[in-house]
Amino acid sequence: MAKKAPLSMTPEALAIQALTFIAGNGERLGRFLAITGMGPAEIRAASKEPGFVLGVLEYLAGDERLLSAFAAETGGNPADVGKALAALGGHWERETP
Repeated sequence: MAKKAPLSMTPEALAIQALTFIAGNGERLGRFLAITGMGPAEIRAASKEPGFVLGVLEYLAGDERLLSAFAAETGGNPADVGKALAALGGHWERETP
C-alpha cells in the first residue's frame, strides 16, 4: 500500500491561504462571491460554519486555472489541495436562512 505524502500545512491553514489569495484580487473575489452566494460582509460569519474550509478548497480545486495560479503565487503544490480535501472528506454547502 502506497503512503500518502504529508501535507506541507494543515487543511485549515491551506484554506485560509487560499481565501487570502482569492480575496487579494477583485475579479477572483467577485467570482467566488457570485458562485457561493455570499456577500463580502458574510464571509466572516460563513467562515465559522463547520465545513467552510472544505468549501473554499472545493472551489479552488474546481477551477484548474485558479488552482494553478494559486500554486504559482504561493509556491505550493496543486496536489496539496486535493490532499487537504481528502483529509477533510465530505462536501460543504452553505446554510442559508
